[in-house]
Amino acid sequence: MLKRFWNLIKSLFGAGLDKLEDPELLLSQAQTEMREMHAKNRERAVQAITQKNNLQQMVDDTQKRVDMLQGKAELALKRGDRDLALQLLKEKQQFEVTLSATRESLNQAIETSEAVKTAIKREEERIRQKTAEALALKAQWKNSQIQIAMNKALDGMQGIDDTEQSFGRAQAKIKNATSEMMARSELAKQKVENRMSELDVAEGDVAAESELAALESKLGLGSTPVPQTTVKAATGGESDIERQLAELEAKVGGGGGTGSGS
Repeated sequence: MLKRFWNLIKSLFGAGLDKLEDPELLLSQAQTEMREMHAKNRERAVQAITQKNNLQQMVDDTQKRVDMLQGKAELALKRGDRDLALQLLKEKQQFEVTLSATRESLNQAIETSEAVKTAIKREEERIRQKTAEALALKAQWKNSQIQIAMNKALDGMQGIDDTEQSFGRAQAKIKNATSEMMARSELAKQKVENRMSELDVAEGDVAAESELAALESKLGLGSTPVPQTTVKAATGGESDIERQLAELEAKVGGGGGTGSGS
């Protein structure tokens, strides 16, 4: 009982594994994973491009601030305010340092974003390619399943040969039984014919005995009784035969006496 239960568990577990290893299911899972990963990569690309755009905005704003300080310093000098011009130039110098660092970060962000966009484009092309391959593989899998089913059907149809052999054996037995029946009928017919022939012979013997008795009576040789066994065999009744024999003797005897007197 425990062994049977264990075999049942293994069969159920094996069926579950076979279902999980189904090629069509595996392809669908792979496509889902690719789409999910691509969505995450696109989100990363959006974040990288956003950072690049922010750096670009910072560079633009810093550059405007530098240009503004430069213009104010020039205006201060035109008005003869050298100290203010110096202060504005120092402030501009600090923004230029920030501008230089921001531009360097922007250049790196531009390179990164371009690489990300290229990677996303290649990934989309690969996804399209893999999707087409998945469709082709699914079609191939279905065709294989159909072919396997057809082969199984053909294998099942090959079992008809066994039935043909059974039909052949049955046919041979029937033919043999028919031949035996005909043989028995032939023997039975021959037996009846033999009995009829014997009956014909018996009737011929009776007729010959009667004719012989008539001839003997006519020639005055006396009457020879007909053997009781022969008469019995011909007519089948002893008393009836004796009566008929007596009548025949009287008739034959009378006829014979008249013939010899004349």
